Amino acid sequence: MTLLQRLKKQYTANEYLVLVYRFVTLLLFYSIFRVSFYLFNADLFPNLTSGRFMTIMLGGVKFDISALLYLNALYLLFYTLPFPIKFSNGYQKFLKWLFMILNGIGFGANAIDFIYYRFILKRTTYNVLNILENEDNMGSLWMQFMADYWYVFVYFIIMMVALAFVYSLLKPRPIAISNRWYYGLASLLALVIFSGFSVVGMRGGYRHSTRPINMSNAGKYVKTPEQISLVLNTPFCIIRTWGKKNYERKNFFSSDQELEKVYSPVRLNEDRTGEMNKKNVVVFILESFNRELFGSFNKDIDGGNYKGYTPFLDSLVNESMVFPNTFANGRKSIDAMPSVIASIPSLVLPYIVSEYSGNKINSTASILGEQGYQTAFFHGAHNGSMGFQAFANMAGFDRYLGKTEYNNDDDFDGIWGIWDDKFFQFYASELNKMKEPFYTTLFSVSSHHPFKVPEEFQGKFPKGTLPLHQCAGYTDYSLKKFFESASKMPWFKNTLFVITADHSSRPHYKEYKTSVNAFAIPLIFYAPGDSLKGVDDKIAQQIDIMPTVLDYLNYKDDYMAFGKDLFDSEEEGYAINYINGSYQFIVDDLVMYFDGKKMMSVFNRIEDPFLEKDIKGTLDISKYEAKCKGIVQQFNNRMLDDRLTIE
Repeated sequence: MTLLQRLKKQYTANEYLVLVYRFVTLLLFYSIFRVSFYLFNADLFPNLTSGRFMTIMLGGVKFDISALLYLNALYLLFYTLPFPIKFSNGYQKFLKWLFMILNGIGFGANAIDFIYYRFILKRTTYNVLNILENEDNMGSLWMQFMADYWYVFVYFIIMMVALAFVYSLLKPRPIAISNRWYYGLASLLALVIFSGFSVVGMRGGYRHSTRPINMSNAGKYVKTPEQISLVLNTPFCIIRTWGKKNYERKNFFSSDQELEKVYSPVRLNEDRTGEMNKKNVVVFILESFNRELFGSFNKDIDGGNYKGYTPFLDSLVNESMVFPNTFANGRKSIDAMPSVIASIPSLVLPYIVSEYSGNKINSTASILGEQGYQTAFFHGAHNGSMGFQAFANMAGFDRYLGKTEYNNDDDFDGIWGIWDDKFFQFYASELNKMKEPFYTTLFSVSSHHPFKVPEEFQGKFPKGTLPLHQCAGYTDYSLKKFFESASKMPWFKNTLFVITADHSSRPHYKEYKTSVNAFAIPLIFYAPGDSLKGVDDKIAQQIDIMPTVLDYLNYKDDYMAFGKDLFDSEEEGYAINYINGSYQFIVDDLVMYFDGKKMMSVFNRIEDPFLEKDIKGTLDISKYEAKCKGIVQQFNNRMLDDRLTIE
């Protein structure tokens, strides 16, 4: 048999083995595209080692699986239908055409980014397609693209021909079941199984805590932001950003000078004197800890008889500097990390799942790391859960310690992660191993649905009126045990502790069932070796934590932060978040709602806590409106232009 005859020969195999073969073949093709993407743009990925490239290649498979399952969902459905007719020549030709068209779209998208990446320095997303759709001369642009970069078109054709060839090498045959009814049942079962695996593959995992993977998860496999584009593939980026809200460029102010006078996120520290105070910094982000849980922050509730569910934290308040009027900048756990660690609020869409999650940023971890701090992020859940590991990597943390590093599944709660009391003790012991100065953050897990506590703590904490309440008591107890252990360690008195929450949660009292207090959270600064104590009623927010910490340490270089220094009495208190398609801007006694173009309504949140009387038009809010617009313009335009660091 000649070589040509061998190539033309078709082999047969079990229909489901053929399906697996074709899918694995697609994964191989996508890996070839990834290598080619790198070779076309190698100069844009400096200092990429062979070891890191292999990590990127392996990490990219996860995103390839997800993209291919989305693209081939229709093909998989028609292929696995439990009808014998699918083996007819006509039906098989239909399947091949469907396969080639669907994957041709994916191949084309990947190939286009060989060149287009050079212009936008990121993978093409749905937003980019929207921009291209608004070009009146798209036809001529495409023709020019093909003429200028004909070799990419040739590459695409070669890959399509190769795909058609390997597709036809193996022909499916029915599974060996003679009874057509049994065959139908077996095929139906196979359809269900393949559908289940497809859902898992699309989501990027099967665990309860696993969110559908998004572009930011690629940060887990890289060391620098630009390398994220090597991990990803273009079809995945388009699919994951399809129909998502995006940032719009704003031009409320005609010049940069005018805008800077109203609001600037650039913090200039050239006037600072003296040495940097290199104290350790430990940050706790408590899952779902709304302000309502605290007795010390709610002394007027229940006629002054309200005790709350956090006795330890309430006792710590008396030894700390606290801000009772603190608000989260988002409503989800994934909103909190950028806000607390990098002073990036969650406006319009969460930063972690946006297409801009690969932007260059500065964070408390990266800045202090440059000052000789050891840095680490702790989260007791499955490593990679919620995209935290990826963001921690991009934020500049030296280490990430999760359920894997804890390495004892006996303390696993069965759903989310390691029980708080166990993981908090692990945290204390790991801090004791670190070289001072250090900066660390811990994100708790136990105060979360399904709101369970370990068996040995059943009945120990008040059940309260909501399922969360006993969990809050348990996490509060876990914090107490942490501080008991930490207080005996040599680094304790040289440490600033910051305690806050990721977001608010379902409240019990009507005072917290408003759009303002739906974001109400605690904020506590505790420095056992310092005189930092008191209560400050100024409005605070999560994005204030980074500049407050850095300024407290007397950090003397310039940096970028959308928040303010809460310890500076000259800085105006305010908070901004995004709710129901509008910006909620809290300043002084007022709360305002801005739809991105105009101020829609204004309320006095003190005199009218349930926001029943719109007072827009009865007072001059021009100063506040200008500041809100300034924040939105700075945030949107800097996000779009990748200007989140000092240039």
